[in-house]
Amino acid sequence: MASQDWMTKDFYAVLGVAKDADSAAIKKAYRKLAKQYHPDRNPDDAVAAERFKEVGEAYAVLSDPKEREQYDAIRNMTGGGARFTAGGTGGGGGFEDILSSMFGGGGNVRFSTGGAGGAGGAEPDLDELLRMFGGTPSPTRKNGRPGAFNFGGFGGFGGTPEATKGPDVLTSATLSLRDAVAGTTVELTADKRTMTVRIPAGVHDGQKIRLSGKGRPGNHGGPNGDMIVTISVAKHPVYSIDGANLRMDLPVSLAEAALGADVEVPLLDGTTKKVRIKPGTPSGTVMRISGAGIATTKRTGDLLVTIEVAVPKKLSKAAKKALQDFDAAMEGTDPRATLRDEAAR
Repeated sequence: MASQDWMTKDFYAVLGVAKDADSAAIKKAYRKLAKQYHPDRNPDDAVAAERFKEVGEAYAVLSDPKEREQYDAIRNMTGGGARFTAGGTGGGGGFEDILSSMFGGGGNVRFSTGGAGGAGGAEPDLDELLRMFGGTPSPTRKNGRPGAFNFGGFGGFGGTPEATKGPDVLTSATLSLRDAVAGTTVELTADKRTMTVRIPAGVHDGQKIRLSGKGRPGNHGGPNGDMIVTISVAKHPVYSIDGANLRMDLPVSLAEAALGADVEVPLLDGTTKKVRIKPGTPSGTVMRISGAGIATTKRTGDLLVTIEVAVPKKLSKAAKKALQDFDAAMEGTDPRATLRDEAAR
């Protein structure tokens, strides 16, 4: 956006903040409005799209301390609405007219570029004036007239605009647990564009992936912004992700837990692994199968197996009688014998 447009656009009003708002207030206002008017929330809404663009322009200037200082200087000098036009008679006020009003002149004031000039050196020195506002005079002259002046301190007004990175684009992707573990390629639609994106192996629920250069185009030749993808992993009936590890619950019978047993554990790749349940293994015990977790570029995780003693919901008469006989055989054994004392500690 040209710096000349700064004279007619009130970026503080666009974001709904005061002119003395700090950077935190400006950022908060921008995030709220950008979310409200984002194209993904307002598809095919031209008004919302234009508002989103205006909010982005305002934030790009007010979030940069140098740009904001330059913007404020221009707005203050022009009264917040005038444009610089060519000097002369008739029409709107030119640059010289604006400076004339600043220095108390009754009409157009002519400026020199080399110290005192005119009658008794009464004319203001434009070189010094430009330096007051961060500009630098050009020594070049053509046809006996002063050369151009570089208002570098006004965000590139009359000079070269600064290249800035384009805005980031936010989107999301939902993966199956198997795709999250192995990595996959998905098609994402964001900012009215559809692109194919590679998701690396080992992502987890809630993770954010930054895809460099996949955002909106930069300004004045600056680099593209990035795409930020928030990952959601669908729930699996057996496995869950814990960093580079996988977790699962392994149901075992009361007899297997009490007497011990060799049990087959299903792995994510479709194979199985036999594990030994030791006699007297309580429910909640965690066993580790090394190397059966998630393989990433950094390491390969494990499968953490939590033993869960399965309690039958329905019992046959024979099973019920067997348990009653078992309980009688265990007479004198109280699993809660020390619980009260331990709770009182």
